[in-house]
Amino acid sequence: MKTTAEGGGGRRKFFQDTFGRLLHEVVEHTEHRVAPKRWFRPPGAIEEVAFLGACTRCGDCIDVCPVHAILKTPASGGGLGAGTPYIDPAVQTCVVCEEMACAAACETGALVHQPWEGIRMGALELDPLRCITFQGSQCGVCARACPVGERALALDDRGRPVLKPEGCVGCGVCVTACVTLPSSLKLRIL
Repeated sequence: MKTTAEGGGGRRKFFQDTFGRLLHEVVEHTEHRVAPKRWFRPPGAIEEVAFLGACTRCGDCIDVCPVHAILKTPASGGGLGAGTPYIDPAVQTCVVCEEMACAAACETGALVHQPWEGIRMGALELDPLRCITFQGSQCGVCARACPVGERALALDDRGRPVLKPEGCVGCGVCVTACVTLPSSLKLRIL
């Protein structure tokens, strides 16, 4: 038979765990309501609420981007994110440059330089009804354009695209390279 002290420790742990999980869910839900992520952030961006607090809107990351993919969110419609850096893949995609100059230029820690394997700017989706390889035509442009390579986007034995979410950084290069209009590939904000 358990003593009161032993039984109390189990209950205490149960309530701590339960309330801890509940509090985490409430905080996460509140963060999504207060500062919903509406923009594709540059590589290495920390969680959105922390990003909005850490980013000083200095523009250093914008200035050093080798392909000028990073833009400044507009004051109108930007909400809490007004003036912060973002990427519009329809205008210019991130090209997954090796040096990740944007994160290296960030002095506040809003962008953190890290290996590309840990970067997730967006999630890729494929519409097989639109992709011409599923209609019997040869293509493969998306896979050849992908700067990450087969770790993110490969072709199966019939030449059809195979998405690999665990390797995809969400840069959007394949989306803009796609020959169908609109693109058979779509990038979704995480």
